[in-house]
Amino acid sequence: MNKTISVVIPAYNEEEVIAATLEAVKVITGVTAIIVMNDGSTDGTSGVARRLGAQVVDLYPNRGKGGAMNASLAYINTDVVVFLDADLGSSAREAEKLLQPVLQEQCDLTIASFPPPAKKGGFGLVKGTAARAIRKRGGGQAVSPLSGQRAMTRQALDILAPFNEGYGVELGMTLKALQHGLRVVEVPTVMRHKETGRNLEGFKHRGRQFLDVVRVLADARRKGI
Repeated sequence: MNKTISVVIPAYNEEEVIAATLEAVKVITGVTAIIVMNDGSTDGTSGVARRLGAQVVDLYPNRGKGGAMNASLAYINTDVVVFLDADLGSSAREAEKLLQPVLQEQCDLTIASFPPPAKKGGFGLVKGTAARAIRKRGGGQAVSPLSGQRAMTRQALDILAPFNEGYGVELGMTLKALQHGLRVVEVPTVMRHKETGRNLEGFKHRGRQFLDVVRVLADARRKGI
């Protein structure tokens, strides 16, 4: 029996790229639902997504990525779910690589690993901290520990939800998956998204990300994960 597949895309002010992302998702074999969680956008993200036929859920005020993902849970009723960032553009087509191991029941959760960035970003503190936490818990060497591009079975979703709030959502998900013995596999892709450079905004973003990662690790320790 063919499995049903939902693709969930949290989006905040992605009017310029959401169309390319959705067009790429629409050609992935087997996708039965595309859900855009419009997370308090102040631009035309919601309208663009609706015109392209996506199911759009408007959230106000902005809840952050983890909050938007948690809000999406009420709308997912398929056998498999894929979470994708809104800024992937045409590279969102690579999500098909994430689906195959899950559909073939080779694993419970796949995570997209990305090629090296085109420009230098931070100094690896956030990524390194997350990767060490995963390795310490038996998850091996994670190439992209903070990747938001993930496919999972419905059973895995029920175990992993609700998700951590903020930028720590991906790390929290991986740690919880390892705790519950889920089969987690990183899948190499050539996905691309908007990169933050070594400028003020980039460092502010990574600072917020680092704080959220630290909170997730502290929460995991309290719960014995």
